[in-house]
Amino acid sequence: MTTRTDFSEITISRLIAGYEAGEWTAAEVVAWYLDRIRRLDRAGPRINAVISVNAEVEAQAAELDRKLKESGPVGPLHGVPILVKDQIDVREMPTTCGSILFRDNWPKRDAFLIARLRAAGALMLGKTTLGEMGAGDTHGSLFGSTRNVYAVDRTAGGSSGGSGAAVSANFCTVALGQEGFASIRRPSIWNGVVGMRPSVGLVSRGGVYDGWPSVLGSVGPMARTVEDAARILDVLVGYDPVDPVTAHGVGKLKGSFVDGIAPGGLQGVRLGVLRTSIGVDAEPDSEDFKRVRAVFDASLGALTAAGATLVDPIEIPELKELLALRAGHPTHGSEAFEYYVADLPDAPYRSKADAMASPQYPGVSPQMKTRWAREGTPEAYARYLEARDLLMTRFLKVMADHDLDAIVHTAIEHEPTLIADGINPPWVNHKGAPHINTFLGPVPTIVVPAGYTSIGLPAGIAFLGRPYDDLAMVRYAYAFEQQTKARRVPDLDAAAQAAVA
Repeated sequence: MTTRTDFSEITISRLIAGYEAGEWTAAEVVAWYLDRIRRLDRAGPRINAVISVNAEVEAQAAELDRKLKESGPVGPLHGVPILVKDQIDVREMPTTCGSILFRDNWPKRDAFLIARLRAAGALMLGKTTLGEMGAGDTHGSLFGSTRNVYAVDRTAGGSSGGSGAAVSANFCTVALGQEGFASIRRPSIWNGVVGMRPSVGLVSRGGVYDGWPSVLGSVGPMARTVEDAARILDVLVGYDPVDPVTAHGVGKLKGSFVDGIAPGGLQGVRLGVLRTSIGVDAEPDSEDFKRVRAVFDASLGALTAAGATLVDPIEIPELKELLALRAGHPTHGSEAFEYYVADLPDAPYRSKADAMASPQYPGVSPQMKTRWAREGTPEAYARYLEARDLLMTRFLKVMADHDLDAIVHTAIEHEPTLIADGINPPWVNHKGAPHINTFLGPVPTIVVPAGYTSIGLPAGIAFLGRPYDDLAMVRYAYAFEQQTKARRVPDLDAAAQAAVA
C-alpha cells in the first residue's frame, strides 16, 4: 500500500476514494491530523483552535478500517475526521463551552446531529474553541484566545472561531459551527473557508448548549469547499423531537445538496446586490472597510462571468433602522440553559443563576459577562418581533419586485480585528458582522471566500435567500467558488513570523 504523507486540502470525496482504493487507511489519516494539531495548534504558531482531542478516535478509526475490509464503507462520510464546536455534545469529551464554569461538564452523550454523523461513518476527532459560552470572538477563560490562520495577532472571529481556524489550518477535513448571530459566517470568512448557517429548523440543536426554546441558533458546516459543506448538510438535516424547532423544517427541502451543485449553477440567475452597510459597528470610511469592499466589488465580475444577471444596487426600506431593533427574549437564555442541563445529572449547575453565583464567575471573559448581564425586556422584544415581521415582508417584496433568486452582500465588512483589541479596552467584538439572516430566522446564508485584501487578509461574499431556499444558495455558492477558486492555503509559519514582526 502506498501511504499518502500529506492530507492538506483533501476533500471528502477524495478521502473516501482513497480508502476504497487502498491508498490509505482511516488510522493513517487520523494519525496525520493528530500530529498536525500537536505541531501547529499546540506548538509552532500555536493557533489554539482545538480544545480537546477524542482519546478513542484512533481505535475508532482502526475499527472503521476493519469494517471497510469486511463489508465496505459504513456510509457517505466513512472515515471523515470532523472537529466539533465545544458547545455540541460528543460522548467521548467534555462540553466546556470554553469556560472554567463548564470545565467538568461531561454529558457522556451524543447530540442528535453527532449521532447522525457517526451513522454516516464520520469520526469525531475533537472539540474546537469558541467565544466563551458562545459569546462572540473566540476568547475564553479555559483556553485564552484563538489566532487567525492568516495573521496570528488577529482574532479568528467567533463564536465558532476554533472551527474556522481549524478547518482552514487542515487540522480536520471539515468542522461544525453554530450561529445565533454571525458565529459561523464571520470566522469562516476571516479564516478563508466556506460556512453555512442553514434555515432555522433544518438542523437539530438537541444536545447543543443554547438551543431550544431559542429559535435563531443553527448548527452548520465549515469547510474548505462548498461541496464538502454540501456533503455534511445532507447528513445533518433531519427532524428531532428533542428540538421542537426542527418541526419547521419538515418537508421544506426537495432533493440533495450534493446532487444540486454544478459549475453552471449561476447561469441565468438574478442576484440583487445589497450595498447598504449593515455590519455591527461598521466604519465605512475606514481603510480596512474600503479594502474589504474592493474585494467584494471585484467578485461581482465573477458572478456575471458565471452567467448571473445583477440588479445593482437594491435597497430594502429602513433596513438599518429595523435591524437596530433586535432584542433578546426576556427569559429564553435562562430557559435554554435549564433545558440543556435538564437530563444531565452531573451538570455543574442547574440554572444560569447558579452559574453566575459561582465563585469562578468573576474569572470569565468580559464579553461573556456582557452577554449574560444583558436582559431583554418584554417591550423591547415586542418591538423586535414587529420589526422582524416587517423586515421579512420588505425583504421578500424587494426580491419579488426585482424577480431575484438571491441577494449578495459583503460577507463581513471589516478585516479580522486584533486580539489585543478584543481582550482589552475597547473590547472589540462582532465588528463588521451583518446579521440580517439571523434577524430573519428562516433565511439561509452561505459565505464563500472571494479574495484577499491588499494587505493579504481574507474577505468574502454572502448569498442570502428566501426562507428554506438552502439548496439554491449552496448551488450558487458552488458555481461562484468554481469560477473564482479564491481560497489560499494559509502559510502558518509566515503567519507566526508576521505577528513577531
